[in-house]
Amino acid sequence: KQPLAPYIGWTCPAGTDEQAIIDLLGSRSNRQRVPMLMAFKTSYGKDLVKDLKSELSGNFEKLVLAMLKTPSQLDAYELKEAIKGAGTDEACLIEILSSRSNAEIRELNQVYKTEYKKSLEDAISGDTSGHFRRLLISLAQGNRDERETVDISVAKQDAQALYAAGENKVGTDESKFNAILCSRSKSHLRAVFHEYQQMCGRDLEKSIDREMSGDLESGMVAVVKCIKNTPAYFAERLYKSMKGAGTKDKTLIRIMVTRSEVDMLDIRQEYVKNYGKSLYTDISGDTSGDYKKLLLKLCGGSD
Repeated sequence: KQPLAPYIGWTCPAGTDEQAIIDLLGSRSNRQRVPMLMAFKTSYGKDLVKDLKSELSGNFEKLVLAMLKTPSQLDAYELKEAIKGAGTDEACLIEILSSRSNAEIRELNQVYKTEYKKSLEDAISGDTSGHFRRLLISLAQGNRDERETVDISVAKQDAQALYAAGENKVGTDESKFNAILCSRSKSHLRAVFHEYQQMCGRDLEKSIDREMSGDLESGMVAVVKCIKNTPAYFAERLYKSMKGAGTKDKTLIRIMVTRSEVDMLDIRQEYVKNYGKSLYTDISGDTSGDYKKLLLKLCGGSD
């Protein structure tokens, strides 16, 4: 197939054909979209990203440009943006680093170093501190055990270790939480969470809320939520990006683009289950124009 053929008329003297952009990008996978950049340069001797930046604006422009990055390029860009300047978008750092696989984290590290001439670990170290910094650096290693087998006796030991490091201790041994939550396999940790609940009658999230605070608490809770149910975690992030006054468009764009080909159907199901209305409906009511049209293409349908 010729992926380039439809966008010859994207930018022309009569103006930009936004609908053509929506139709094309909204009907192609990331693997089909990204090569368009090189194909456009080869065919027309022009930089497609520069052309789009000069023709588009606002959130529609941001969404289109995000869709033309590979997953690891977009993650690296989002982390860079979260770290740069005054103030840090801690929620973005937590979201990306707690939800990606080992392979995705390793590729992200490589891309970050290539694009920004600095290791991701150095960037995190320079912008965060204390136990929160340690949590992010642990997650950024991409060394989580990925074996599916679960040894219940080991799960019980880990649950006891977490209880001893938190609820059953004056003060909290954050490093023990770090060591267990960032290195064990997801299937093992789900067993640990079950054993923890059985042992002390409280959900681990609730214990973290009681024992920690600030960014560290948010980070640890996100890790637990991601391990329990990743689509539900993203459904909650999307819901919070749209509820109340104003929309957190950066979060909305990032999640819709990064999850559209991963687990969007599951996210949509969790959204309806937990919030009583469809993700499609909320996006429709919270956004407008070409931006809304392209987001709804990524959403894929109403539930």
